[in-house]
Amino acid sequence: MTGQSKLMSAVEVGSSIAFGFTISYIANIMVLPLFGYQVTLTDAAGIGVIFTAISIVRSYVFRRLFNWLHVRST
Repeated sequence: MTGQSKLMSAVEVGSSIAFGFTISYIANIMVLPLFGYQVTLTDAAGIGVIFTAISIVRSYVFRRLFNWLHVRST
C-alpha cells in the first residue's frame, strides 16, 4: 500500500482547518457569554482565526518533532 497523495494530504489539512475553525467559531459564540464576555460574530471569527493559527503551528511542531524522533531512533 502506498502513502497518501499530496492532493489528498492537502484536502485532509484543509478539511481539518475548516472543521476546527467552525467548531471554534460556534464555541466562541456559545461559551464566552457563559463567562460574561459578550462577543459579536466578528469577534468570534477573529478569535477563531487566532486559535486556528495557533492550532496549525502546534500541529506542525508536533508532527516535525515526532518525525525527528522517529528518524533519530532508526
